[in-house]
Amino acid sequence: MGEILKVIGLMSGTSLDGIDAALLETDGQDIARPGPSLTLPYKDEMRTLLRAALDAARTASQNGPVPGIIGEAEQRLTLAHAEAVKTLLAKVGSADLIGFHGQTILHRPEKGWTWQIGDGALLARETGIDVINDFRTGDVAAGGQGAPLMPLYHAARARGQAEPLVVVNIGGVAQVTYICGDTVLAFDTGPGNAPIDDWMQRHTGRPVDTDGALAASGTVNEAALRDMLDHPFFSRVPPKSLDRMDFGMEAVEGLSPADGAATLTAFTAASLARAAEHFPQAPQNWIVSGGGRHNRTLMAMLKARVAAPVMSANDAGWDGDALEAEGFAYLAMRAKRGLPLSLPTTTGVARPMTGGKYWKA
Repeated sequence: MGEILKVIGLMSGTSLDGIDAALLETDGQDIARPGPSLTLPYKDEMRTLLRAALDAARTASQNGPVPGIIGEAEQRLTLAHAEAVKTLLAKVGSADLIGFHGQTILHRPEKGWTWQIGDGALLARETGIDVINDFRTGDVAAGGQGAPLMPLYHAARARGQAEPLVVVNIGGVAQVTYICGDTVLAFDTGPGNAPIDDWMQRHTGRPVDTDGALAASGTVNEAALRDMLDHPFFSRVPPKSLDRMDFGMEAVEGLSPADGAATLTAFTAASLARAAEHFPQAPQNWIVSGGGRHNRTLMAMLKARVAAPVMSANDAGWDGDALEAEGFAYLAMRAKRGLPLSLPTTTGVARPMTGGKYWKA
């Protein structure tokens, strides 16, 4: 084991629900010890600002002026992350490095674009700790998808588990990591929580379907589900990745709030189950992390569709809420050491790629 540092990882996912911060002690290869973690939920005002930044990014030219709303969102997002770091430091005392994912506001790897807002220099100044951010652009510039980036951390956490194993993350977008021996295969599978959350916000004014309660009260519209599953993304061979906004909700327009929630939840479960078409062998277990694992209806639908046990990350002894934040701590340490963050089998890049930008405090 190499030099072990105390690294804080920060993640703000496409669900726009808040900031996860976690401490990890690691040398970038082995995990010495996961540490404390926390979640700092976004207030409605911040969530609204980030949604405005997403909309602005979709209409902005890659080389044109950056809309002012994006600059405002970046500064406020960074200061919110600094607050999360300071709150976690009150628990852990000190840290040597920060891995700062930022907020993805546009992801178009087929055009060579990926855009995460987050000011690494400002975060380093605010916290007094060195920062590594911008984990995806080097991979995309080299022809990769820039996502998913958690597979190497999943593989490190999964040592000792029965294989083949699938680790699922259900955030705004859903991803899988298939692990068997030295084989690590990963890709985005389709929508995660994002369409469900957007539907809930529009029809109920609430940002999430807590416990999947509304979906549980509705009926899946099978015709709409078939229509959504006809999307060409699902027949593409991985590696492949998605933007949060790649799947619209046209197929469920006109459904009742409950039936729409049920159908969108079934869509996420079905697209995850279809990922098995691309696995070399049938998995022995599925371990589910991310906010989607709290949706009981989604978990029940997934269990009904896959031919293997499905458990939450917590049942596997992991912190399912902190896993992605821990992962970016791990990737920051790997970036510091010049180790790969992505592989040809995880992002489609031609060779293993390191990445990240370093900001001195």
